[in-house]
Amino acid sequence: MTRSAYSFVRTFAPEPTRDLCVDRHYLLCVSAGALRLEAQGQAWLLPPARAALIEAGRPIRVSIPQPVTTASILFDTEFTPAPPGPLTVFDLSPLARALVAECGRWGDRDEPLTAYGETLFAALAAVTWRLAERPSPVVVPAGRSPELRRALRLTEQRLGGEVRFEDVAREVGLVPRSLARRFEEETGMTWRAVLRRMRVLRAIEELAAADTPITKIAFLVGYASLSAFNAAFQELTGRTPTEYRASFR
Repeated sequence: MTRSAYSFVRTFAPEPTRDLCVDRHYLLCVSAGALRLEAQGQAWLLPPARAALIEAGRPIRVSIPQPVTTASILFDTEFTPAPPGPLTVFDLSPLARALVAECGRWGDRDEPLTAYGETLFAALAAVTWRLAERPSPVVVPAGRSPELRRALRLTEQRLGGEVRFEDVAREVGLVPRSLARRFEEETGMTWRAVLRRMRVLRAIEELAAADTPITKIAFLVGYASLSAFNAAFQELTGRTPTEYRASFR
């Protein structure tokens, strides 16, 4: 592909984690469903109304837990400056969404961009590069050591039921004090703070997947009361679950 920028839309079935690395700056947007991204020891969820900006040549890991439709925009490294960071996830503004849709007219074909097309892609880059300077806070650590990565997996698997730190520590072969120290050293967060973020991430996934009632989602992710769920969700995202779901539309 010799064109300086191009766009394509694809729908993917659920699939396990795989590695991704491209030689262009990559703007990845989701229009339906959600996918997960992992890089630099952190993990993000990408539902509708959010985008990921990935620097050229930066390897990331992608998993698709549910069917997803994505819009991808790729920029030649000579066409745009480097993004603000290797990987940033952020909310799309209405202007950015409109530009993504309009840039979809130029698919992955070899004919050169028109002057109008170049202007559109340049405008999209300018808008999204600016949005990427304010990344989303909804991120969880991926962990470095095998013990911590296993502890994170066990915690995530049990979000809908009772999950006890002491049980997780025992199953990874560490005493609670040692595992707590691993969390502080490798993530800069306590286990309980990570658990809260995991629950919010899972809730966002449920919000993106269907029109499941908010109360049911609260219980699915481990909250015994709707008020506690709403408070935790709003503290991390700045919006209520209802407002967040509305942003997907």
